[in-house]
Amino acid sequence: MDAAMVTAIAALAASPVAAVAAMYGTKGANRAAREGGVIGGYNSLTDQLQEERKELRADLAMVRAELAAERAEVARLKALVSQLGGQA
Repeated sequence: MDAAMVTAIAALAASPVAAVAAMYGTKGANRAAREGGVIGGYNSLTDQLQEERKELRADLAMVRAELAAERAEVARLKALVSQLGGQA
């Protein structure tokens, strides 16, 4: 066998190997892109949930303050009724 024949056989053997490597590389790249999208979506959802939780905590604090004010007003009115001779 001369050098030209060896080169031709090597080229023929290398072509399928290169094609398989390219397919495997593309499959891995697609998987990585998909996983990156999933992680990005997860991070976005987590950020949204944290913002909603922050808003709900603020709302809860406001409602608790209103409830405390109303309880104080009820206690004041009961004391006033008692002072005026009624039953509270």
